[in-house]
Amino acid sequence: MSPHLLMSAGRGPRECAWALARLLHRLEAEAARGGVTTHRVQTVPGDRPDTYRSVLIRISGGDAEAFVPSWTGTLCWQAPSPNRASTGRKNWYVVARPCQLDSPATAFAEADVDVVACRTGGPGGQHRNKASTAVRATHRPSGIVVVVDTERQFSLNRRLALQLLRRRIAHDDETAERAAVTARWRIHDELVRGDPSRVERPEPSGREPAPRQRTRRGDRSRDANGPNAR
Repeated sequence: MSPHLLMSAGRGPRECAWALARLLHRLEAEAARGGVTTHRVQTVPGDRPDTYRSVLIRISGGDAEAFVPSWTGTLCWQAPSPNRASTGRKNWYVVARPCQLDSPATAFAEADVDVVACRTGGPGGQHRNKASTAVRATHRPSGIVVVVDTERQFSLNRRLALQLLRRRIAHDDETAERAAVTARWRIHDELVRGDPSRVERPEPSGREPAPRQRTRRGDRSRDANGPNAR
């Protein structure tokens, strides 16, 4: 599975969105030189041309796992502001963190379920107490276990147990997906100014080399509708 990197200007000024675009170009150029493929999965533009509030990037290739840590943490673009000539500030910070794009759905197959007949206590008459009509069903991949004894027939309890397992697995998948989305949103608030893990500056000529993007055929970037890529 290809890792994903979320770059965010957080709640910084518009210069941070400008810095993010400069850092993104630098990342893509370095990746291309190293034979690593990058693809912009989501982009949220800033309020000025060629600026981004956040960008979600898929990184793939033989050295992707080693490449991502080199661009993880607080990144600094060191250059005068293009918007406010009067300000003396030259350090503009961006946060970059690996993130999980999608939570994989749990596959369900009856062959992965162990069904065991059992007895349960409680009301229900002598038939329930003497016959093993209750069902204990275990979904091996997830470890979820359910016990059903509402019916007096084993076959009916078995059917209900499988239905209950499906609902439990779907609910857990939805919970995991919401957690992944929440974790991505939190990255936008993790920007810590100062003590950057990486500092980049413009080329002496003042012109950045155009990155040689290598993307898979059929891949297309899309703009997110929210304030930040999720």
